[in-house]
Amino acid sequence: MRADRLVATLLLMQARGRVTAAEVATELEVSAATARRDLEALSTAGIPVYPQPGRGGGWSLVGGARTDLTGLTSSEAQALFLLVGSSSDRSADATSALRKLVRALPATFRAEAEAAGRAVLVDPVGWGSAARSRQPWVEELQGAVVRRRQVALTYAGRSGESVRTVDPWALVDKGEVWYLVAGTPAGRRTFRLDRIVGLSVLDTPAPRPDDLDVAGIWESVVDEVEQRRGRVTATVLTTPFLVRVVRDQFGRHASVVGRGSLEGDGRVRLEVASHTARSVAEKLAGFGAAVEVLEPESVRDELAALGAELVAQYVTVGGRG
Repeated sequence: MRADRLVATLLLMQARGRVTAAEVATELEVSAATARRDLEALSTAGIPVYPQPGRGGGWSLVGGARTDLTGLTSSEAQALFLLVGSSSDRSADATSALRKLVRALPATFRAEAEAAGRAVLVDPVGWGSAARSRQPWVEELQGAVVRRRQVALTYAGRSGESVRTVDPWALVDKGEVWYLVAGTPAGRRTFRLDRIVGLSVLDTPAPRPDDLDVAGIWESVVDEVEQRRGRVTATVLTTPFLVRVVRDQFGRHASVVGRGSLEGDGRVRLEVASHTARSVAEKLAGFGAAVEVLEPESVRDELAALGAELVAQYVTVGGRG
């Protein structure tokens, strides 16, 4: 898109101070004529750039201004490339943007930024898991959020399908499920993208609160959902080695009791929680005897029931499966 080229051209001038149309054409992979038109467009739009004719001339920022890319320091540039350049499922647009940013960086920053982009690889797929496919409607809704346009969506709720017109505020990627946070005549609502059957982006502007705090809104949504689901808390004992594993299993609903001080037998006391006693038991069952549930009795009963089910399924007369 031309807007992308104009921004990239300006950043290139900021990095180098003076450029020729031929240099811009080479860097941005366009024709010299296109590069010249872009430079003229920047000048016409009021950007303080001007041509210098003759040998050694080119296009410069007024006053010979020469700044780092949007004021980035070397460490900030590296942090940007570590963040954006680290994912194995990076989009083509992100790859293109990084390439343009590298070209616009001052030469002293460029090598370190490129190295930072290769220093870390984030593989979002867990061991033994299939690669997560991008959910439908994400790109359409991202565009609607950015451009502040209303969307008409056909949503499969608990009471059946319905058509709703909403003001998209933000998208949230929670685990493997995407959600849309939107404004409606009834107030703020959230919608699971995998329940959207059809969607159309409208030309109608979508109002959005000026003080919109997406992180705060989502924290409230999570709290509301968990309150509706209820919570069963269990006190357990396990070895210090397994504390981190148990906490990973329960996430925010696991905490060490007593600042991690060891019990008399060398184990650590934790509190874990989930929405039902059965759910707590299912998450703990895989640890076997390595995790002991002290209370409540309901979780102990569910673990015993799970054990009985496994025995009935796999143990035959004579003790052989």
